[in-house]
Amino acid sequence: MPNLTVIIGSTRPGRAGLPIAQWFAERARQHGGFTVETADLAEIDLPLFDEPNHPRLGKYTHQHTRDWSARIDRADAIVFVTPEYNYGYPAPLKNAIDYLHNEWRDKPVGFVSYGGVAAGTRAVQQLKQVVTTLKMVPVVESVNIPFHASFIKEGRVEANDVMVQAADAMLDELLRLDSALRPLREDAASAAA
Repeated sequence: MPNLTVIIGSTRPGRAGLPIAQWFAERARQHGGFTVETADLAEIDLPLFDEPNHPRLGKYTHQHTRDWSARIDRADAIVFVTPEYNYGYPAPLKNAIDYLHNEWRDKPVGFVSYGGVAAGTRAVQQLKQVVTTLKMVPVVESVNIPFHASFIKEGRVEANDVMVQAADAMLDELLRLDSALRPLREDAASAAA
């Protein structure tokens, strides 16, 4: 089964991203198409990008980078869970993306966004520009949660039907694209060996 890595993009204390990511990861497990792993950027705690070499070279000097590289390298698909801060996405998420290069390539990527009336969609639009530069393939389907606090009760998400249907549609598309992109990743791995 392909591996889906769900990345929690907010590191702020009291963040809504943790329960939202937990809900989505559980939904992904119920979907049954993936093994699911979460990557919490608050726990991973990458320092501000501190590698002396360009990430495309893969010549990492720090253990935290090698660990992050291994985690993303084993992923077949990615989902970013992101809030919207001032029309954008959080700096720790950009930092985590910029640490790596080839590890992202030819992987399908989906987005679970949350916020106020815009549901984090402006952050996703910015993220799409970044991920396509890294040759990731964003799916059109997404989970966008407006007024997200109204869905969190006692630290758990109480999803509505729209959220569940959106999550399932995105997971179906991530699975479909993984099958299409897998040969490209295998060819790149063979060429690098």
